[in-house]
Amino acid sequence: MATSPYASRTSGPNRVFRELRGPLSPGEFAARVRRAAREIGERVSCDARYVGRVEAGEIRCPNYAYERVFLHMFPGRSLTDLGFEPRHAVRGRRPGPLPPTPSVSSVPAAACPAGAPGRVPGAAGAAGPAGDRMDGIDGIDGFTDSEEGDVLRRVFMTGGPAAVASLTALGTLPAAAATPTARPGPREVAALAATVRNIRLLDDRHGADALYRPAGEALRIAYQLLDAGARRERVSGRLHSAAGELAVSVGWLAHDSGRTADARSHYAEALATARVGGDAALEAHAFCNAAYLALDADRPREALRAAQAGQQAARRLAWPRLRSLLALREAGAWAALGDRAGCEEALARAGVEYGRDAAEVAPGWMTFFGEAEAASLEAGCWGVLGEYGRAVAGARRAVTAALREPHFVRNIALYSAELAGHLAAGGSPEEAAAHGGRALDLLAQVRSARIVTLLSSTAGRLRPARHDRAVSSFLERHAALPAAA
Repeated sequence: MATSPYASRTSGPNRVFRELRGPLSPGEFAARVRRAAREIGERVSCDARYVGRVEAGEIRCPNYAYERVFLHMFPGRSLTDLGFEPRHAVRGRRPGPLPPTPSVSSVPAAACPAGAPGRVPGAAGAAGPAGDRMDGIDGIDGFTDSEEGDVLRRVFMTGGPAAVASLTALGTLPAAAATPTARPGPREVAALAATVRNIRLLDDRHGADALYRPAGEALRIAYQLLDAGARRERVSGRLHSAAGELAVSVGWLAHDSGRTADARSHYAEALATARVGGDAALEAHAFCNAAYLALDADRPREALRAAQAGQQAARRLAWPRLRSLLALREAGAWAALGDRAGCEEALARAGVEYGRDAAEVAPGWMTFFGEAEAASLEAGCWGVLGEYGRAVAGARRAVTAALREPHFVRNIALYSAELAGHLAAGGSPEEAAAHGGRALDLLAQVRSARIVTLLSSTAGRLRPARHDRAVSSFLERHAALPAAA
């Protein structure tokens, strides 16, 4: 079986750090880390995935920025008191020097961010300030990535056209390896993995519409690399996993931007890649997204089959949160079929799995799945079953939880739009208009056809109450949206 891109490369878990997290979820603890960083003027890009890697022991010693933050959070303790290894000991086992960054002379100058001519931000070998490399992390065959993509995140935080141009540039990075005389290796695998991370980060902040085409170009290059074939079986397995994850990410961008047929095709590609590579993690991910797509496309039977197939694949994985998400997808399908008993049984399973092990190391793509997303999906089930009171209560929990993670702009807009829809269906037009207005405010930062569609549905429900001032204001603003014309 091919090595999963999420497989741990650790010598032992950091149990001390896990104990310090206490009852907080990885996402909640990551938010606390970011707040602590702001208190001392540091900038770190901590998320649930980073916390999971620390607890798994993959990060044996943090970089200097994280060190300062952790020592601020836990005064009087040293790094070893927090379960890390001494920096000098870690550096003594560090992999070899970084390979040089490939040339990107074929990328137009306008596609490169200011201050980084001739380099692709976040590509192999990218680094931040001195001491900001990942200390003591075993890379992919000697490749050492920058800690949690700090450099990438700094570039992409600005968003807008420059960020999309940077994604296009990154997508061209491994193109040279697709020639008849070159074979892909660790550098290309790492570049594809970085592309996937960047897509997820940009989507969280800006939505899918502007990202789909440059991400699709990166996927085309990824499959050229697969066709070229890696020389070593180990690299080949990782290349399949990275390309498959990229296919899922591009499929999600297609889904969220209203390109249903394209999304189905990309998910089918990902499933085929998972089967060829024997990657259960990728297979479960692809089925999970395919179930979501089928439900949105009003094909509940297909959604049910995909969710159940995903759960079958996930049984081979030690990720209860993944099984929880797949059970919620199944619950949504049962609700769409009008089967209340089936829905409630799946919701119960989802709750059990979600609470089974708060210390799990979930795959990186699941950083979005926390309290807010779980509440949103459950609320959606009750809304479909016509229980609008329970739907509104769940949607409120989703919005409240999302507001604690303000960097997930798209999710705040999405949950606000969903809450507005449930309120409108339940007969609370004024409050529905208020939450719909918040979603409209955020559309200045996020481009998502899915959110626009949700708001259009809400606007349709609210038209009978258009004589109310708040409702009238919302309808006027909604009508001014280009997508609503």
